Formats: sequence, C-alpha cells, structure tokens
Amino acid sequence: MKSSGFNDRLVVSVTLTAGGTAHAIPAGDVKSFALELRPWGFEGRVEFDLADNTSAGGLETDPLKAAFLEQDLMEVQLEIKGTYTDTAKQPALTSLKVKGLVSDRSLVEMASAPEPGSPLLHRRYGVTFQDAAQLLWSQHFPCILYTQKSMKDVLDAHKGSHITFNYDWSAGLDTACPQLFLGLTPEEGVSFYDFLVWYVDTRNGVLAYDYAAAKYALSAAKAATGTPVQLVGPEMDRVALRFPEVARHDVNVLNAVAEGPATRPITQERAVTGIRQDVLVRTPITTDVDARVTLETARLKLRGMEVDLTWKRFPATALTPGMLVKLPTTQAWAAAGLGAGQTFRVRSIALRGDALASSPDAEHLAKNTGFDFSMHTVLEPQAETWVELPAYAPPTWPRYVEGLIVSEAGDEPHETWQAYTDSATSQDGYKVKIPLWANQIVTLPFNPNLLPGHFYFPAYKGERVLVGLDFQKAWLKRFLDWRDTARMPADGQGTHLLVGKTPENGTSMRHSYAEGKPVFLLQRTNAKDTARIEIKEGTLTIRVKEEPA
Repeated sequence: MKSSGFNDRLVVSVTLTAGGTAHAIPAGDVKSFALELRPWGFEGRVEFDLADNTSAGGLETDPLKAAFLEQDLMEVQLEIKGTYTDTAKQPALTSLKVKGLVSDRSLVEMASAPEPGSPLLHRRYGVTFQDAAQLLWSQHFPCILYTQKSMKDVLDAHKGSHITFNYDWSAGLDTACPQLFLGLTPEEGVSFYDFLVWYVDTRNGVLAYDYAAAKYALSAAKAATGTPVQLVGPEMDRVALRFPEVARHDVNVLNAVAEGPATRPITQERAVTGIRQDVLVRTPITTDVDARVTLETARLKLRGMEVDLTWKRFPATALTPGMLVKLPTTQAWAAAGLGAGQTFRVRSIALRGDALASSPDAEHLAKNTGFDFSMHTVLEPQAETWVELPAYAPPTWPRYVEGLIVSEAGDEPHETWQAYTDSATSQDGYKVKIPLWANQIVTLPFNPNLLPGHFYFPAYKGERVLVGLDFQKAWLKRFLDWRDTARMPADGQGTHLLVGKTPENGTSMRHSYAEGKPVFLLQRTNAKDTARIEIKEGTLTIRVKEEPA
C-alpha cells in the first residue's frame, strides 16, 4: 500500500527470539514495518538496525548475529503504540501486539564508508513473519486415516506446540465420524492449512484469530459480543463505502440416485431468473439430502456494505480484526447511508511505516521514532454473516491403499463373506481393515462393483483389495489377488471358478486344455467326500467318492 503522506511518532517495539534467547530491539532502531491483519491471521515484515562498532573503536556489539545465521525456528513479537492523540480528552494509549514465526530473513552489513576495508558499524536485519498456523500448516502434508474420530480430534492431533484453538462449533467439530481421511501430498500442492480452510468454508463455519489471546477460534458464527470502541474523527483521514458483488444465483441440490432422484431448489430474492449453481450428490439416504439442503441454504449469503477507513495517525485505542467499533456521531459520518453511531466489526487492517530518518545513527536507542505512516481499516456491519477466509486450494481425492476384507461369519480359516448393516441408514456394506494405519476398519458399499447384477460374488474374508479413500467415504476399486488354489497352470490355459468356504469345503468349476483339446471339470468337495463331473474328448465321467484319508 502506498504511503498516505502522514507523519506520526510511534513506539515500535520488536523482540526477536532466536536460538532460545530473546533479543529486544530499541524502538529508535526500527527502520520500517508492515502488517496485514486479517480475520484468520496475519503477516508482516520489520527491519531494524543493530550496532556493531568495536572494529571502529566503539563499545557496541551485535548479540543477534550468530543465532540469526542459524536455521532454528525464530519468533518475532511486534508491538505498535502511538505517542499522542488529537482528542480533547487524552485517553490511555493502547498498543497493537502480534507474535508470529519468521518465514524468511535478510541481513545487510553497513560499513562506515563505501570504500573497501571501511570498519563495520551496523547491521540491518529484516524478517518476514506470519501467524503459526499459516506458516507451519502450509508446509504440513499428512496422509493419514482416522476412524471413529471427530474433526476436533484431528486438529488436536496436528496443532503441535505453536498452535492453540478455542472451539465453539459443536455441529462441525464434535461429531465422531466413521471415517476422516487426509490424503494430502506435496505433489498435489494442498496443505493441511488448505484443508482446514476448505473444511471451514464448505461447512459454513468461521475461522478467526484472537489477537489478544494469540489463539485461533473455530465457531459456528462470528462473535458479536464486546464493548464497541468509539472511533475518533480527527484521527481518521477519509471514509469510503464499498459495495461487494451481489450473488445473483439460486442453488439446486440434485440427488442422482436412480430410485428416487430429486431436485431441491434453494432461492434468494436477489437472484436473476435462470442463473443457478447446481450441487450434485448421489445418496439413497433422504436425511443426507436434507442436511445438504440445509447447509447450502446457510451458505447462500448476501454481503452487505463495507466501510473503508484511512487514518492520519495510529489510533489511541489500537484495533484488531474482530473488534467492534462505532463511527463518530457527527453529521459528516452519517452521509451516504452511514448511520451515525452505528456499530461495525473490524474485518481487516493494513498498516506500514518507514522511518523518516533511515540512516543507522538517526534516533539510535530512542524510545520512539518518526515514521511516514499509512493505515487503512475495513469495517463490516455487526450483523454481517459472510465470512472472509484466505484463498485455498481445495483437497482432491481419492487416494488408493490396500485393504483386507473382514468377515466374522464361520470359523477363522473359512473364506466367508458378510454384509454389515448400518443401524442408522439400513445400508449394507463391507468392512475392510487397512494394514497401513493400524488395521483401522472402513466401510465400503456392498454392491456388485464391476460385475453385472446377475453375478453374485461377494468379496471373501481376507481378500486383498484396492480401496479408494475419499474424505468421508470409501469404495472397493478392484481385487488384487487370486483365491488360494484358484490359479491354473499356464500350459493348460485354464480358467477357474472357485466358490465355497475353503478349497476343501466348496465347489470348483474348471475349463482347461489337454493336448490342445478342451476339458471341463465340475467338482464338489467336503473334506474327503467328492462329487465330480468331467467332460473331455469322447468321455463323460460322473463320480461320487470318499477319498482316502
């Protein structure tokens, strides 16, 4: 953002923690700063000087250099506070404080003169930083399966020591789910941070960063409590109204099942006739369709007017996104539809400052500094329900893993099949254990898969299958091995149908070639008892026999 041209004296305090040691930077040595504060988090940059003049006979040394050159994770705290205000009553000045993790760094050594060999006097450091979740989770790509866990369990498993959450979204986070699969890989470019934002966006939640507590919050709605801050007219330079694009579409939820297909329209008053967004689902469960209609109805929001403020100086009461504020009550602030004294919520803040005197010696060790300062703030009505979220890449599925079919029917060695009925939906499914993730069990649809419906060959116990995993569903992609004793020798070019609990307790139907002539064999086996029909060149044999022990 370009500077507004206003000057202000600010106390800008920087503490950089590197190698386990906190380094406090004198306010007078901060040369520039920039911050973008959003509802979900922040990013910023700060540059400062440290003196190191012993080579020129001075007494100051640089305690930061050694740790700064290492690759340890660094933390920076930036605090900004004004030094005076234009109000008649001088209120207590409050500060804006953020604490983030360093993403990249720069270092320039500044000599006393440009000639080679001139003694070193100062180093200028620069650090770019972000909130912890944005920085760390953007590099986090877990591929892991959870069963009978909630989204809260998943987040708690990945937040580590730098990320803290408050949860106030029971419908979106507390419900234990049969399956939650994170198939995140660097090749796809969708990180855990993308996944989190996608989840919040598609489930109509709110992701917010609490600047006072340095915590994240996941909630069902925006916070609407708190005492509004009364904004001071002389501190502000200009007000502009912004009117976001209005949604002109309706929504249709389409259920594509062959038995009972349905189209469920969702309308809104500002839509243009014929303009719509279709949401396609395929489920035989009516309550799932109802839930999707409820969700899409809640997500179809019309954004309200926004207020864009620019400032002459840093406000006496520091603001952060999420705070409630009131505009001045004078007539000038009621123009163009703004209600005097109306309550708004701070959505975002952008500010920057460049020291008026940028040389290293200027204001060295001073308690405050003169800056060429600019700041603008976006406000939204307190009742606004539209949620601003960072841009994200949506996750893509499926991922494919191997599993083993589960069946509890029969004895352990019996290759039985079993359909498990879901008590809530009355839908039948296979159970499959996934060895990669501690033999956790997922449920797959119990259907003909790739066979036409007149073949009834359910997958048998222990069969090795390829499983497609989506976020909350799975399906049988294909079968991966032959049943024991089912495979035929290559020289006979045989094909084989093997059914029953085991090869010793079942029925086998084979077709092969002997000396280039077809042979058909049908055999039923129950331990020592066998019954077989064999047809080959010139011969039909029917035999029932008890084999010797």
